Amino acid sequence: MSTPPPAMIFAAGIGKRMRPLTAMTPKPLIEVAGKALIDHILDRLEGGGVDRFVVNVHYLADLVEVHVRRRLGESVRISDERGQLLDTGGGLMKALPALGDGPFILANADTFWIDGASNNIARLIAGFDPDRMDALLLCAPTVGAVGYRGPGDFALAPDGKIAWRNPRKNSPFVYAGCGIFSRAAIEGAPDGPFSMSWAFKRMIERDRLFGQRLDGLWLHVGTPNAVRAADAAYFSSVG
Repeated sequence: MSTPPPAMIFAAGIGKRMRPLTAMTPKPLIEVAGKALIDHILDRLEGGGVDRFVVNVHYLADLVEVHVRRRLGESVRISDERGQLLDTGGGLMKALPALGDGPFILANADTFWIDGASNNIARLIAGFDPDRMDALLLCAPTVGAVGYRGPGDFALAPDGKIAWRNPRKNSPFVYAGCGIFSRAAIEGAPDGPFSMSWAFKRMIERDRLFGQRLDGLWLHVGTPNAVRAADAAYFSSVG
């Protein structure tokens, strides 16, 4: 791909694991290094040339909506989930008409990264090949990831093809919360709330899910302690 596609940011979650910080502040507006989480991911997307956005809202929706409209103006569309939280897959299906007919980027509002020598969004866009791929995910090494203590998500083959982690072993890579998808990735999706894991499973079965190693430092901000760790890592990395 040469033209940056539109991006959807998942910003509707309740943020239970971030309590008490999310008692009066929605998770996307929690600050790391003096900036709201959603602004960090918007910085990365805009730095890769993305200029069209969809943001879904549910918990403390008015605060999120005002924030992104103030920053993005006419370039953002709001997907309103105030009446029902639809999970990631259901949220995407509701927002799909606003994303156009071609590929699109999906990004979580609670993870971001500090780019290394290259721009990760630009690399994703350049690396996406719809003839071979239904999705290309940004994958971060578990070693060195800030705020992440899990067993990892995926194994990456030399050609970038993704396989599920062996449940009895740790995996070297975790989904970094950002990827580029074609419409084929969600064909036949169920109605109502569902997780994007449904789509990942189908794409792996069809050998159509690929990953690209993140160049830089990945920060997962899922708990109050992780906010402090992300603050320290960010200031250490940027000097």
